[in-house]
Amino acid sequence: MGYAGRWRRAELSEYVRAELAFSETAYAKINLALHVRKRRDYGYHEIETLFAFLDDGDHLTAHDSAEDRLSVSGEFAPDLDDPFGNIVSRALTALPRAEGMAIDLEKRLPVAAGLGGGSADAGAVFRLVERSHGLPDDWHGRASRLGADVPACVESRSCIGRGTGTELTPIESDLSGVAVLLVNPRVSLATRAVFSAWDEVDRGGLPGGSASRIAREGRNDLEPAAISLCPAIADVLAALHATDAFLARMSGSGATCFALFRSHDAMREAAQRLASDHPGWWRMQGSLR
Repeated sequence: MGYAGRWRRAELSEYVRAELAFSETAYAKINLALHVRKRRDYGYHEIETLFAFLDDGDHLTAHDSAEDRLSVSGEFAPDLDDPFGNIVSRALTALPRAEGMAIDLEKRLPVAAGLGGGSADAGAVFRLVERSHGLPDDWHGRASRLGADVPACVESRSCIGRGTGTELTPIESDLSGVAVLLVNPRVSLATRAVFSAWDEVDRGGLPGGSASRIAREGRNDLEPAAISLCPAIADVLAALHATDAFLARMSGSGATCFALFRSHDAMREAAQRLASDHPGWWRMQGSLR
């Protein structure tokens, strides 16, 4: 075959690869309530949490490849210390496949921000592999070994998490479609440091009832610890409480906070006000899935 023939075959191969590419969103994880019950051995903690997910987040595109490959772009790509040894690569390694997978990750969520960004990316990888190769029956255990939030992020649906967060109970959410504004003061917080600063007081478990009741009557036990390490969180919460939000709270171990609104117009108005008053803060708008 001549050069022109080889070029046409390579061009066709690229075309077929593009046609077979598929995408997933790594949905931002939100802890609508997070109750810390006790400290476990080996640095882990017993928690009860109401997981929910924004309809936006990081973007992943994948296609079959001779070997696993990862490329990272986006605003927060430089914040990944080791993009080729991160949780996306480990998620690929954790799943048996007949072929490799090349993944392009657009990192749109801040790192170490209480949004489960890395766990959300891993969850999206699991869904990508499920679509192309299927998941093994023990996928939950494989996901749990990658991180406590990963099983919930694979599902990316509202649920109650117990234990270290890996014991999941589905909940029919009455908050689906509710407008959400995420705000981060562009400060990273290490989860381990925030849990270490927790006062170790068990204030009780999650309330019962609907998702909206749990969110409304619940709390985030890590807020005081996180604020002691990052006072800017208090500024974000004060700004969100000054809007028309019906609930504002820190997510996870921070520093991202969320606000829930009764309408998307109210949410967008609040976002515009914060953009004007605090142009340096990161924001993301969306709806609860």
